[in-house]
Order: sequence, then C-alpha cells, then structure tokens
Amino acid sequence: MSSIADIRTDYQLATLDEQAVGDDPLVFFSRWFSEALAAQVIEVNAMTLATVDARQRPHARIVLLKGVEQGGFVFFTNYNSDKGKEIADHAHAALVFFWPELQRQVRVEGRVQKVSSDASDAYFRSRPAASRIGAWASPQSAEIHGREVIEQNEQQYSERFADGDIPRPEHWGGYAVIPDRIEFWQGRASRLHDRICFEPDNAGSWRKFRLAP
Repeated sequence: MSSIADIRTDYQLATLDEQAVGDDPLVFFSRWFSEALAAQVIEVNAMTLATVDARQRPHARIVLLKGVEQGGFVFFTNYNSDKGKEIADHAHAALVFFWPELQRQVRVEGRVQKVSSDASDAYFRSRPAASRIGAWASPQSAEIHGREVIEQNEQQYSERFADGDIPRPEHWGGYAVIPDRIEFWQGRASRLHDRICFEPDNAGSWRKFRLAP
C-alpha cells in the first residue's frame, strides 16, 4: 500500500481565465453549480463552513447550501448549536465547495446574517415531516447521555405534533453568508492551478484578479 504522501492526482480537465469568469462572481458561481449538477457531483451543495469561537479558535463542518439569494449563500441550522453560538460571537465565516469530478473548488468569505423569519418558515415547511420533528428533537451540539435521549425526544414531539402541523422552532432558521471575497479554483497540471478571485471595489462592483497557485 502506498504511503499517504504518495497519493496525488494530476488535474488536466479544464482551464480558467479572467474572461471566462465574467464580472459577477455570483453569476459565475451559478454557472459552475449548474455544471456540477450536470456532472452529477455527489452532494453538490455540500460546503465546508468555517467559523471562529469567542477564543478565536477555528471550527469547520459540512453544511448544505440551500440557495443563493439576495447576494448571500444560504444554509439552515439550529441557532443554539456550536456554529450558531460562534456566529453570534463573530459574524464572519468562510465556505468551501469542492467538486472533485470537475477538479474545481470555490472559496467564499464574508459576514453572516440571519435570513428573515418568513424565509426560514417557508424553507421549514418544505422539509419532510421527519426532518421538521428532528429540528425539535435534537439539542444540537449539546452533550447527551446516549442515543436514547434523541429517540425519546423524537417520540415526544411526534406525539405532540401528531396532527401534522409542525411549526418551526424559534431556535432553528437560516443564515446567509454575504461574500466580500470569492475565489474560483480550477485544477491544472503540475499543481500550477488557475485561481481567479473577486473582491468588492469602492464603486460597489467587483474587482477581479488572478492569484498564483
């Protein structure tokens, strides 16, 4: 068996230049996302969310993108979870999408804000009933004594909402990451990758530039 250090892939599928990405990174993200869908990338909307806690320690986990709306990357979670508390302490975060089938990566950095209650309600209603019950049953990130705690909570809330009317709990809802930096990465041969980055300029538009791989 090869050592971990010997594992490598030489990326040769595509190239990326300044003209191809255009002038609006959100428009180009939509294009790349559509191409990832067409390529049947597994968990195409999975993204690493990195936050910082009150002690300035970083934390990262996978969450699911649920929309790109009004200039923000939207996801939903428990506001009382570790990530919710970290966002409350430090309202900036980073996202990373990795689509290995296309040898592409997108990095997003920006401030985080809650979406409206109406938007959270609308998405919550679209979820399967079992997932809505789960939002009530799980004290996300809290230490529990065993799996039976979750199972008992699930049973309790299933009985409580047996009529099918499952409201959104106040501790659950959406966040939007409003980007102030977006980088598109296309793997290239010999680790000489293409990296095109966008940052806002003083005129309310985007400044585009290339980064060394």
